[in-house]
Amino acid sequence: MTTFACRNCHRPYPEHGFPYRCPRCGGVLGLTEGIQFSREQTESELPGLWRYRHSFGLPEDAPIVSLGEGDTPLVAGQGFGKDSSGNAGASFAAYAARAGIKARVFVPSNASGPKRLQIEAYGVELVLIEGPRSQAAAAVQQAAETGAVYASHAYLPFGLPGIATIAYELVEQLGETPGSVLAPVGHGSLLLGIAEGFSALQATGIIQNQPRLVGVQARRCAPLWALSTQGAAALAWVIEGETVAQGVRVRQPLRGDELLARVESSGGRFVAVEEERILPARDALALAGLFVEPTSALVWAALQDIASELAEPIVLILTGSGLKAV
Repeated sequence: MTTFACRNCHRPYPEHGFPYRCPRCGGVLGLTEGIQFSREQTESELPGLWRYRHSFGLPEDAPIVSLGEGDTPLVAGQGFGKDSSGNAGASFAAYAARAGIKARVFVPSNASGPKRLQIEAYGVELVLIEGPRSQAAAAVQQAAETGAVYASHAYLPFGLPGIATIAYELVEQLGETPGSVLAPVGHGSLLLGIAEGFSALQATGIIQNQPRLVGVQARRCAPLWALSTQGAAALAWVIEGETVAQGVRVRQPLRGDELLARVESSGGRFVAVEEERILPARDALALAGLFVEPTSALVWAALQDIASELAEPIVLILTGSGLKAV
């Protein structure tokens, strides 16, 4: 069974309560020994990604709350001589509404209007925080100290097995292992979860090799790119700079160390995209029929730089609709 523990002191996730970080040392919570996946335990009669429920590490009586997620289309396309394919408050608000859970969502006051409107439409309380994304995170942590549950997709480890289903679906739809996977990186949960999924498939013998992983950041806030290319000293000049790629505006990634190791072991790398290239990349994807938000467009810009060095088939992870950033 998939289990969770503190990455620092190794204390297992408590059986009672719902802390977003280790109650003993304050460390980041993660997977204990990877994701336990079994093709034989896949429940094809369940909706979407819930068919992989056995790998989530949830109690057997955990309710299934679904809005049809999963079965994400893999869209073939052409770019730079290679084949290619294809936010959290709004998603949380939608599932809280579906499950009948009272919720509050803290967002930076400069978050795009469509995102704020979508969150409020689901009936949750929207709390606007002045300043960068890190200030919103600090505000919600203060709320958690007074007894609120912080359902953080960055802190809580339970999202990693869910994200891992991306890897399962890619192998199912491609009929083979991707040669390379590119994804935008903020805290690192998305690409790390995908990496864990491929590891689970390899552990069961379903695939023999793992793809090369490429993490893409906006150049104005690119700590993992700076660390991997220039060394620890480079972190001194990394700032939480203004960028249209709001989803990756994270100066201190919670899962950075883990992700750095996984990307390196896969033979992959980190790429930083200059600001003036992000919106043109979004527009190029739109002309191919894929209207994405700027954060997603990072991977298309990165592909233009490194396509020749990537193994095929190449998969680009597109994470959010462009309507959220209009």
